[in-house]
Amino acid sequence: MNKDLILIFDFGSQYTQLIARRVRECRVYSKIVPYNISVKEIKEIGAKGIILSGGPASVTEKKSPKVDKKIFKLNMPILGICYGMQLIAQFFAGRVKHTKSREFGRSELFIDSHKDIFNSLPGNLTCWMSHGDYVSKLPKGFTILAHTLNTQIAAFANKQIKVFGVQFHPEVIHTSRGDQIVSNFLYRVCKCAPSWQISSFIKQAEKRLKEVVRKSRVVCALSGGVDSAVTAILVHRAIGKNLRCIFVDNGLLRKDEADQVRKIFKIHFKMNLEFVYATKRFLHRLKGIVDPEEKRKIIGDEFIKIFEERARKIKKVEFLAQGTLYPDVIESVSVTGSPSAKIKSHHNVGGLPTKMRLKLIEPLKELFKDEAREIGRGLGLPESIINRQPFPGPGLAIRIIGEVTSERLEILREADEVVLTEITRAKLYEQLWQSFAVLLPIKSVGVMGDERTYENVVALRCVLSSDGMTADWAKLPYELLEKISNRIINEVKGVNRVVYDISSKPPATIEWE
Repeated sequence: MNKDLILIFDFGSQYTQLIARRVRECRVYSKIVPYNISVKEIKEIGAKGIILSGGPASVTEKKSPKVDKKIFKLNMPILGICYGMQLIAQFFAGRVKHTKSREFGRSELFIDSHKDIFNSLPGNLTCWMSHGDYVSKLPKGFTILAHTLNTQIAAFANKQIKVFGVQFHPEVIHTSRGDQIVSNFLYRVCKCAPSWQISSFIKQAEKRLKEVVRKSRVVCALSGGVDSAVTAILVHRAIGKNLRCIFVDNGLLRKDEADQVRKIFKIHFKMNLEFVYATKRFLHRLKGIVDPEEKRKIIGDEFIKIFEERARKIKKVEFLAQGTLYPDVIESVSVTGSPSAKIKSHHNVGGLPTKMRLKLIEPLKELFKDEAREIGRGLGLPESIINRQPFPGPGLAIRIIGEVTSERLEILREADEVVLTEITRAKLYEQLWQSFAVLLPIKSVGVMGDERTYENVVALRCVLSSDGMTADWAKLPYELLEKISNRIINEVKGVNRVVYDISSKPPATIEWE
């Protein structure tokens, strides 16, 4: 048990895991739990503080999610964020009103009290608002800590019982000094010590894996990316030879990717690795399919079928290990059973069949990509694997808008290879979160060699991010964009136009499907 532990109650906010991440960056261990966790369970877990997340619901609705009211009698510091603050106000007989115009985006915060959570902060700073309700009447015993031009009660506290609330989101990067607000709550209010380290996670993960797997065997879905690689090494350290890694070449991979995986893992790591060539199976099932959700579910279902088929040939196999990360989970289904909104299914989460013979093991499912990379370094993985840009489980299938065919896959592979080559030559590969090509479901008129062409359009997608939950489009040099465009049009048969995606996440997602 971690003696310095913060519990984060999940009310379904897309930012919930960002709170956990901010806490961990302060080297304090955090655990996300369902909003309706009982006081008995809280006492069994043990914690030094509680953070109530934001959420899409309104506390003014009868069926809105509520906490066990006894948590306010635990004599434990509590910080409510957005919905969490409104919940606190409602419980202590304050008043919460619904506003017709939702406040979303940056706002200037004026701090009225520079103690506790606002200790050592300037008089005003930029904060990120995302709410439709607001606290209109201060609860008895509470004082106002900060305000904005639009929100009189932007932060409040009852310092006697150590209960705090902020209407804005300190966990997102758009709030300046938000990390300091979080650290002030952890260190000054909860009296936590910065003692949690990635090495602690590795030890705990290995211990849990041994307890769960025991003498059974595990098959691991290995793709060659950092997520599955870290998962494989973690499981291998815990159970040794009882792990069998399986790489499925589904025909939806980037150029020469299967050969690279074989060289890295079978030769370098000498892992028990089996290759399955299943291009025909996947393309057959994807024939005529254009809906992205259906694509993901088909790919997830076919993966599981292959793993279960292979597992039957191995004695005592009970588990399937996957490198699922939290952004995959939060966009597909809530990891804690909270009322979070579904954005899209991921083939290894929402795309899995409801009935599976194998039990899932996902040791990284509450971590971000950068945390997985840090764990990879702790496990001794080479930088060539650790710094690989994220590649979606469904592969090129969700970068082809419309039907997936052999011909369209070949066009996209060649275009994508040009993008990666030029981005790497420009020494931008490790600076960008992702950089790739997308094949659009349209054709455009062009002129090549004095003749009319009517060919495909390719979109370039290059983004900057630290966690995959939010992202900004990369302002690449015009000369680089020109070089990529010229190479694709001249070298990739069937393409006569290249466009650049300048959307951020939100409102868009990083992948097109």
